[in-house]
Amino acid sequence: MSERSLPEGIKIDHLVVHKSERKLEAYSKGELVKSYSISLGKTPVGDKQYEGDNKTPEGRYTINDKNLNSAYYKNLGVSYPNAANRREAARLGKPVGGDIKIHGLPNKMPFIGRMHRLLDWTAGCMAVTNDEMEELYRAVPVGTPIEIKP
Repeated sequence: MSERSLPEGIKIDHLVVHKSERKLEAYSKGELVKSYSISLGKTPVGDKQYEGDNKTPEGRYTINDKNLNSAYYKNLGVSYPNAANRREAARLGKPVGGDIKIHGLPNKMPFIGRMHRLLDWTAGCMAVTNDEMEELYRAVPVGTPIEIKP
């Protein structure tokens, strides 16, 4: 399912990430319309606790931003941190961090393509190919819920 393009004009209204499977699922009107293979933070097991732990957060968030101009090919912002994330980082005496995104490949390395999936390489984000990011950017509106599962 992951190499087929999203149908033209479709609106994604819910995203689900299964970290252990390295999958991002895109839903429209309750139906799974596409599943993407993703790369995660360099330390993928467990919930993000603080800035610099290289973990991808777990929990319920929303897509809160769209950015055409970043160090990676486009991105969708994830509403991390929430109040619970802030409390956990404070308990640990660490900065909570932020800037969790779904993004494409580094602008200086687009030639990597699907090979990026061979390892977890982000600082806590979820990465897809540039072609996949293009369709997600087009189909996922700000305000879309995203659930990130272990």
